[in-house]
Amino acid sequence: MDTFARDHLPPSALWPTIEFTTPELSYPERLNAATELIDVPVATFGPDRPAVRTPAGEVWSYGELRTRADQVAQVLTEDFDLLPGQRVLLRSPNNPWTVAAWLGVLKAGGVVVTTMAALRARELAPIVERTRPSIALVDNRFAEDLDEALSSLKVVGYDDLAARAGTKSGEFTAVDTAADDVALLAPTSGSTGTPKITVHFHRDILSIDNTFGRHVLRLNENDLVACTAPFAFTFGLGMLVVFPLRAGACALLTEAATPAQVADLVEQHGVTVLATAPTAYKAILRDGIEEKLRGLRAAVSAGEHIPQETWQRLHDRLGLKVIDGIGATELLHIFISAAGDDIRPGATGKPVPGYRATVLGLDGEELGPGELGRLGVIGPVGCRYLDDARQKDYVVGGWNVTGDVFHRDEDGYFHYHARNDHMIVSSGYNIGGPEVEEAVDTHPDVLESAVVAKPDEERGSIVCAFVVLRDGVEGNAAKAREIQDHVKRTIAPYKYPRDVRFRTSLPRNASGKLQRFALRKIVEDEEPA
Repeated sequence: MDTFARDHLPPSALWPTIEFTTPELSYPERLNAATELIDVPVATFGPDRPAVRTPAGEVWSYGELRTRADQVAQVLTEDFDLLPGQRVLLRSPNNPWTVAAWLGVLKAGGVVVTTMAALRARELAPIVERTRPSIALVDNRFAEDLDEALSSLKVVGYDDLAARAGTKSGEFTAVDTAADDVALLAPTSGSTGTPKITVHFHRDILSIDNTFGRHVLRLNENDLVACTAPFAFTFGLGMLVVFPLRAGACALLTEAATPAQVADLVEQHGVTVLATAPTAYKAILRDGIEEKLRGLRAAVSAGEHIPQETWQRLHDRLGLKVIDGIGATELLHIFISAAGDDIRPGATGKPVPGYRATVLGLDGEELGPGELGRLGVIGPVGCRYLDDARQKDYVVGGWNVTGDVFHRDEDGYFHYHARNDHMIVSSGYNIGGPEVEEAVDTHPDVLESAVVAKPDEERGSIVCAFVVLRDGVEGNAAKAREIQDHVKRTIAPYKYPRDVRFRTSLPRNASGKLQRFALRKIVEDEEPA
């Protein structure tokens, strides 16, 4: 009834190729993703099985989650007159009411606009302007600074939402949406600058489970899943909502946790599947507390490429084969990965069943094995930006071009090198920033690092490393030379950082992804050396 989201899709000529190549990806014309995510599991696994729990001991069963999702749908439609197609903004950390709200919006035929709880008013304002929601469901703890950003919306705090929900019957027939109706507007993380708004259909939400979830992750009814990413980061949405619910598993919802706290939660609660970023695995190893992860049967790493040394140390000490993967908000979740004996350490993996991938040259031609180029992906989900000219940059010849530099080996495994904007050309040499970062990070005094290109009149650009040292270690010229010499001994000497700068922390966005563009701006604003 409200056609705003569909009206602002890019022209069909600018869409990527969409393919449904496996039996699981065959969908009926009419489909509501929330019905598949909660009503079907209740019928399949029973209403009493635990669906979500918290470290504080709160547990919601599948039946309780369905009832509250239906009650939320009733509140939205009966109390606030939500029409199918209207947008509902969610602002909350990961907790059970957020899951119920997310499902309830879809059941009511609405479109979820997911946002990080950590975003401030100035960051929310452009999202609100772009997506035009009519209602916001907000955790009360994060409502104080929203007056300006959400002045045009009906803002419902979770306390009021829960109270209103308690007056409803909990019986709601999901709106009869189409498989290709818009269900989700997900802002990109903004790790490369201004966020885009990605558009996803009801079928897309199921497709990420029918590909990565079913073929790589393979959750079962006995799994307890933990993930550090918020729901607004679609990696977290898949790991904590879509995959567990469709498998009859349970999700442990944590609102915020340091890597050390994550390790404690895994040990204390018997978590069997953990999903987090490489930085968390590195921190757990650094603190010597990896034994707390011994109960895991599976671990997933995404958000950034996991260094081979980190992967190998976890395997050597725990026998754990971390599932690496690359995904994108534009495609909702992971599309290249490998698990178990299919893992080749150092490689990201192969296209997940349902996807195909290639390496593209500068003119859009497909390159052969061993040749570096831009990653291109085609599958059941693809990039559709909400009214954004950058659609033309992401879709090339039908391929989703993710902005990552890869090569493919003779066996079809894809190997990550860098983001397009993270390849440094110095004196004619192509230097992958992640390779230098991994070398810097192996220095015993380095906590973490980030590498960018610094303009240089003689060489075009040089490698500049921003380094965070361990507590108590002084950053000075002698330490910089020590790190440089260490890198020269670790990788080809021409790749060493000619400029080393010490910082107390690195800039990251609300999802924890490193914002290298902020570091590039520092060096680009300086006079060339």
